[in-house]
Amino acid sequence: MDQTAAAAGALAGVKVLDLSRVLAGPWCTQILADLGADVVKVELPGAGDDTRHWGPPFLQDAQGQDTDQASYFAACNRNKRSVTIDMSKPQGQALIRQLAEQADVLVENFKVGGLKKYGLDYASLAALNPRLVYCSVTGFGQTGPYAERAGYDLLIQASSGMMSITGRADGEPGGGGVRVGVALTDLFTGVYASTAVLAALRAREQTGRGQHVDMALLDVGMAILANQASGYLNTGKVPQRQGNSHPSLAPYQDFPTADGAMLLAIGNDGQFARWCEAAGQPEWSRDARFATNTARVRHRTTLIPAMEEITRQRSTAQWVALLEDKAVPCGPINDIGQAFADPQVVARGLRQEMPRDAGDGIASIAGVASPLRLSEHPPVLRNAPPALGQHTDAVLGELGLSVARIAELKASGVV
Repeated sequence: MDQTAAAAGALAGVKVLDLSRVLAGPWCTQILADLGADVVKVELPGAGDDTRHWGPPFLQDAQGQDTDQASYFAACNRNKRSVTIDMSKPQGQALIRQLAEQADVLVENFKVGGLKKYGLDYASLAALNPRLVYCSVTGFGQTGPYAERAGYDLLIQASSGMMSITGRADGEPGGGGVRVGVALTDLFTGVYASTAVLAALRAREQTGRGQHVDMALLDVGMAILANQASGYLNTGKVPQRQGNSHPSLAPYQDFPTADGAMLLAIGNDGQFARWCEAAGQPEWSRDARFATNTARVRHRTTLIPAMEEITRQRSTAQWVALLEDKAVPCGPINDIGQAFADPQVVARGLRQEMPRDAGDGIASIAGVASPLRLSEHPPVLRNAPPALGQHTDAVLGELGLSVARIAELKASGVV
């Protein structure tokens, strides 16, 4: 293996111009950056990405005091370079066009048609750079009656049906639709968008041409309904909320223990039989009501209360220890602090410390390591999440601008 190539990443040499803000677009470009692409993030002078101000919580300085920089931004902007350009000014637009002429990929999440007035839409930039892969991320896509609407993750979780299958059933205490605890459709849109960009780059190798990628949060929200959507489409039955239980598997949910709760995720009859043996109820796996998964789903109202009487007799740790060598999926319901302290999480190095020297008193930022584990070209941390405009001089210098010209642009508020 070429160690230099591995350290540079699988996408070394790919230039990405990131005009996106908040989460879906930046999540896409962070994935590309983690894989080695040179991502230049364009932000508004003096303000930057919206999420720089979405706090608390805020990043802390070396003395442990809150700064005015929100931690949200750090979640999706590592390995990028930040340049500040005001695209509302003609000179700013010209700079972005120069960057786009040299780029392989551009990612933006403005409203449909929002960049056309600046001459930064796909048609305009493709005329300058036919090899450009131009990815647009919107709430509802480039076509359809809702194309002009702004889209946010919470809105999409509601309108896609995701909230209708998340939460306790209406008749239970605390019943009603709830959102997932992170911006799920934003994140999945970022993942799907990075996949589409990589596919477009691969296609460019054959055609020599880039293309326009149209990513919509609503499309993704509908797609990730997965088995729930398939069930509805093929039966006409609308899925309902049922808490932590599964519509097609049983037992597959949380159970009370002597000191709290645990998760059992039993996915086949063999696992259920082994649980029954370990729990001292071997006859349950031979009971016609429980012997098969289909039977257990149909008789869950009998099975689950009976199991709960058993699970309350041991602590969560005792159940995990008992079942660990029996290939029965069982685990605690961790909070995030407990999850990062978990030995497996520690062993996988999922907490990542990112040193930063941006002159703002923030010496290090903690984050989650990329989950992409490539044996030959693993993701490499090159840059901590940048301070606003941290790389403006360097990026503009690479365009051939002199120090004096950059100073002029700063004085006029263009950068």
